[in-house]
Amino acid sequence: MIEPQAPAPPRSAAPGGGPGGSGGGPGGGPPPLPVRQGTGRFLVLAGVFVCAACGLVYELELLALATYLMGDSVTHASVVLSVMVFAMGIGSLAAKRLRGNAAAGFGAVEAALALIGGCSAMALYAVYAFTGDWGGAWVNGPRWLLVAFSLATGLLIGAEVPLLMELIQRIRRQDAGGAVADLFAADYVGALVGGLAFPFLLLPFLGQLTGALITGAVNAVVGGALVLGLFRQDLTRRDRRLLVAANVCVLALLASAAVLVDDFERAARHAMYGSDVRVALRTEVQEVVLSGGRDGRPLDLFLDGRLRISGRDAPRYAEALVHPAMTGPHARVLVLGCGDGLALREVLRFGGVHRVDVVSRDPEVVRLARTDPALAALNGRAFDDPRVHVMADDPFTWLRGGPPAAYDVVVSDLPHPAITESSKLYSQEFYGLALRVLAPGGRLVAHTGPVADRPRVLWTVESTLRAAGLGTAPYRVTGRRAGAAGPDRTPRGGTGGDWGFVLASRTGPALRLDPSGPRPHTLSDASLQAAARQAARTRVPGLPPSTLVHPRYAR
Repeated sequence: MIEPQAPAPPRSAAPGGGPGGSGGGPGGGPPPLPVRQGTGRFLVLAGVFVCAACGLVYELELLALATYLMGDSVTHASVVLSVMVFAMGIGSLAAKRLRGNAAAGFGAVEAALALIGGCSAMALYAVYAFTGDWGGAWVNGPRWLLVAFSLATGLLIGAEVPLLMELIQRIRRQDAGGAVADLFAADYVGALVGGLAFPFLLLPFLGQLTGALITGAVNAVVGGALVLGLFRQDLTRRDRRLLVAANVCVLALLASAAVLVDDFERAARHAMYGSDVRVALRTEVQEVVLSGGRDGRPLDLFLDGRLRISGRDAPRYAEALVHPAMTGPHARVLVLGCGDGLALREVLRFGGVHRVDVVSRDPEVVRLARTDPALAALNGRAFDDPRVHVMADDPFTWLRGGPPAAYDVVVSDLPHPAITESSKLYSQEFYGLALRVLAPGGRLVAHTGPVADRPRVLWTVESTLRAAGLGTAPYRVTGRRAGAAGPDRTPRGGTGGDWGFVLASRTGPALRLDPSGPRPHTLSDASLQAAARQAARTRVPGLPPSTLVHPRYAR
């Protein structure tokens, strides 16, 4: 998308005057165009339209892939947008040197933009997958590549501005205001089309990698055809040959990448998840990958690249989440999340459970938990129990219309709060809605992710629950393998090894196990008291609660 910039004053006052080329028209002017002026202007503006659409698709590809790979969409959106806008200004300034040969300059810019923009998604995914860096700090992992691609793409998009202005004035000189209006009308409409095509056409039908490659090919074809077809006589013979060769090479590289993209995705998936990937599917909500679960190998479930459960540690996590909350009345239980069924299995172990409502935003994960033999065996086929009722909905949306005082226990088994999209599910407003559906004397439990790496998250959740009117009992369970089990993967280099939880009720819960309930394999009253003491040692005092308008779960 083009940044507004005033056009350069014409260097020649003669009608049809423009930048110099390889030949000249009558009276020493530029060579004539192969079409009428009106047709030529239409073709240039059509080229602006297509290039603007491609430029916005590149930007959205970077944003979408960065959010999918690294989470924290607000931070990554801010970085990509600010770097690209800054680079567009620099690119506009730098391209002033090319205005004397605007046609050749524009052709070279579009070829470079097609290559860099088209390959950016694949390169970013490759660095993420094959380096094994799940990246915490901005100086590590694939984030430097995200900034580099944002910078390069912005520079090239910005360079289009003065070159396009020269080309449109090359066809017919007009006042500056009219030229700017024509140019930006085509640009902004093209940006609209590109912005709508990405989520509704490219992403669902082609995917991120193939969509970017095809966008690059369209960009190269349109840019090259515009220059070589309409402004061919403005180029020297050498320039024409170089431009043809460059576009052929770019298209060949993009086509080769498109042919190999499926093999590349499989190799990258194996690099991230191991060689025993059994299921890999893209739902309307997220990417779901299952690996292992055969020949004695432990089962791993990944959601959007983050390890959700591991057969090695999942039982310990599920027991730590569910059993303390089930002390007391538990006839009616609400489980938020839990599409994998592990927490649900623990709930159903308790006698006296009459109904369990599960609110999961992705029905495909629930279907997989029912039908995949390894995952169904791990969750004890919990979804086949007639007491279980599944609702496919966003937990926040569902709670807004949920029945008041209907549940004795609420188990919040949701994605990690440091993921921007999940921060609303750990907000004061969310817990206020959960409190409304909680019966008197009921309990709520929420996990907070690894405490050793991010103690502020645990204590922000605790502060938010208190602000919603609940008494709290935080606890920290150790023994987790770093990066394994639980609803997020510990970044490489993190200490990991634990989970944080907060148990809450209106009056302040006692952290203990139900003496009449099933005995967990990995917990006892003594270990729970030790878990509370371990959590207390990590306390970060004075943290404000997180709200919808002021989320506080930064990485």
